[in-house]
Amino acid sequence: MAQKTKSIGKGKKEKPRVAKESKKTAKVLSLKGQPKADMELPSVFATDYRIDIIQRAVVAEQSQKRQSYATAEGAGMNSTAQYYGRRRDYYRMTINRGMSRLPRIKRPKGGLGEVRLVPHSKGGRRAHPPKTEKILAKKINKKEWNYALRSAIAATVDEELVTGTGRNHIYDGISLPLVIESGFEKLAKTKEIRDVFSDLKLTDDQERASSKKTRAGRGKARGRRTKTGKSVLVVLSRDCSAKKAAENLAGVDVVEVKDLSVDLLAPGGYPGRLTLWTEDSLKKLDELYAQK
Repeated sequence: MAQKTKSIGKGKKEKPRVAKESKKTAKVLSLKGQPKADMELPSVFATDYRIDIIQRAVVAEQSQKRQSYATAEGAGMNSTAQYYGRRRDYYRMTINRGMSRLPRIKRPKGGLGEVRLVPHSKGGRRAHPPKTEKILAKKINKKEWNYALRSAIAATVDEELVTGTGRNHIYDGISLPLVIESGFEKLAKTKEIRDVFSDLKLTDDQERASSKKTRAGRGKARGRRTKTGKSVLVVLSRDCSAKKAAENLAGVDVVEVKDLSVDLLAPGGYPGRLTLWTEDSLKKLDELYAQK
């Protein structure tokens, strides 16, 4: 059965494709950026590239973070408005007077005020307001999510995908995947992390993501005034001092290998994020996602 194309933007379509010949080994770099040793890559890096499944998983993960919301109880109903349809209430009735027969505000001395309460009136309630009972989270099959995670991990070593996300300027002798010795996890100062990034030639990419841009639209008034880019994803084997130190850098995300998610590996549904792995994290990755 032929694979269908998947829309990835306005007028853009991409076919799910099989990954290129997967790499078998990677160079382990020292804290100074010099090759130190070679190590065998886990089998998860040989997973086929499927952007359609990755995008589904990202949408599902992002929907899990949404918070239920609803209108205030009694919103639009706090009014003295009332509809009088009985002829005995002649001084307030609207029958045969050439005016809409709707609830109106009670005025002093029997006057008729503006229409209230009904959905199409000024200050009235909404016809179908949002409810907290609505299920905002979207589901995805467990096996499908696992495949999306494996595919997103494999995409981090695809140079075509990584350079296609606006990072052409960082490629000056850098080979993927970026693997650094486990001593990186012992660093405790942000300055030390910045020096390592400089030796690995990642400073330009990190500075690119540190710039802020004002968001277009009403989001500026809703707590989302600025937009910042995404830079390096640092994957550690455990919770260590380097986690807090690296998180201080703009655009840098830090995660333990057991907590990897598709949204972190493919922000916005675009796979190929520049990822820095520690030597121990790759060993643990092989244990977690070994082919069975």
